[in-house]
Amino acid sequence: MVVLAGPPAVDQIALLRSPDPGDVFSGVPVVDLASPGAAQAVVDACERYGFFKVVNHGVATDTMDKVESEAVRFFSRPQADKDRSGPAYPFGYGSKRIGLNGDMGWLEYLLLAVDETYLSDSCTVPSCAVFRGALNEYIAEVRKVAVRVMEAMAAGLGIAPADALSAMVTGEGSDQVFRVNHYPPCRALQGLGCSATGFGEHTDPQLISLLRSNGTSGLQVALRDGQWLSVPSDRDAFFVNVGDSLQVLTNGRFHSVKHRVVANSLKSRVSFIYFGGPPLAQRIAPLPQLLGEGEHSLYKEFTWGEYKKAAYKSRLGDNRLAQFEK
Repeated sequence: MVVLAGPPAVDQIALLRSPDPGDVFSGVPVVDLASPGAAQAVVDACERYGFFKVVNHGVATDTMDKVESEAVRFFSRPQADKDRSGPAYPFGYGSKRIGLNGDMGWLEYLLLAVDETYLSDSCTVPSCAVFRGALNEYIAEVRKVAVRVMEAMAAGLGIAPADALSAMVTGEGSDQVFRVNHYPPCRALQGLGCSATGFGEHTDPQLISLLRSNGTSGLQVALRDGQWLSVPSDRDAFFVNVGDSLQVLTNGRFHSVKHRVVANSLKSRVSFIYFGGPPLAQRIAPLPQLLGEGEHSLYKEFTWGEYKKAAYKSRLGDNRLAQFEK
């Protein structure tokens, strides 16, 4: 990352050199969920990159379009109106400030709690019934995709039962979160050869996350050699990230991918991310079925609640798993 001095509009937000047109992740693994080979394709992608694109996922275009339209409408409201839906501690509307530990980004967002299939009743944001209805419809559908992906993971890994992984996010007390991120165009940097950090580099602490965005690019992932590549946008697909907890469950076989978002200087980006986490008391340790003879765990055992607490005390770019490695 290159931090440069920028205009007052982006003060305190790290600036990155604008993406090179050649630094594109043209080899993003694509998994057709309707294909007989989906399970093996998912495992291959998780082992190699910890990241892949899902097509033929079954979520109706109308469901995706409705929630996107309502999100754009919300973020177009006057700032004072949006501020009344915040702060995002723990849930609600936030702007630029990410968490409580000093991380900043060129974005505004809604951070929302999910109970089972829908928004939690205790999460009163958003208050608009139409937006809330669109979110609930979308979350119910994307959660089904998450379950199918995790069942494909289990099948590809050869572990039983089929819901060995997915039950952690569908069972009672599962810790699910939903984000709606809006990255306004950062026109102050247009033509300067640099871009504002929309969301700083990080890994996701949960088991799995599923992301969909509008047609504006900005997502970047880091390969294992540290090279950052831009992910071509596809508003009809979902992008899946392996989280830290899933890396531990597979004893490092699956890779928790580091990713970030670079703000566009001309176009607005809106993204929707479902984070699937287990109950707070869930034990996180390598699954015995995945440990070969004589193979030992690379990690100290912990609960999701313990890891979540440690993650929320850290900065975005910290290696959160380091303190749990043996």
